[in-house]
Amino acid sequence: MKNFTILIAFVLVTAVSIGQNRENTLGYDPEKGSPKADLEAIAWMAGSWKGEAFGGIVEEVWTPPLGGSMMCVFKLVVNNEIGFYEIVTITEEEGTLMLRLKHFHANLKGWEEKDETVDFRLVKVDGDRVYFDGFTFERISDNEVNLYVMINEGEGKAEEVQFHYKKES
Repeated sequence: MKNFTILIAFVLVTAVSIGQNRENTLGYDPEKGSPKADLEAIAWMAGSWKGEAFGGIVEEVWTPPLGGSMMCVFKLVVNNEIGFYEIVTITEEEGTLMLRLKHFHANLKGWEEKDETVDFRLVKVDGDRVYFDGFTFERISDNEVNLYVMINEGEGKAEEVQFHYKKES
């Protein structure tokens, strides 16, 4: 399990917005900046979600907007063992949205340095899709969502990975 965790750590910590194999994600253009938006654009994500990815079960629990932010905890379980956790926030900042996350091993020791996060700037809000830099939320229905993430595979290669979730509550 330790080798699997290290592999996932490498893959997810290096999530980037490389333009390869991109069908459902967009890259951030600093010349355009982020559009105006608030949490109402993604409030539909609130709830408990469950799906499959990386050979295991994934869960995300999102809180409703409060205090200019939404918060999420993520868990990957493979062969009945914790692969890793994430804490994720989407915050209202300067009239737009910012997604930040931190990864944690099963023992809650962080992957990123103490004061570092993996940040995704808002690129576009388009109906039932909210695009961050290399990270897209798509509402299929009130009970089903897809998340798409561009993941760096090294040597200039990247893959867009889909997470399909169904609402638990």
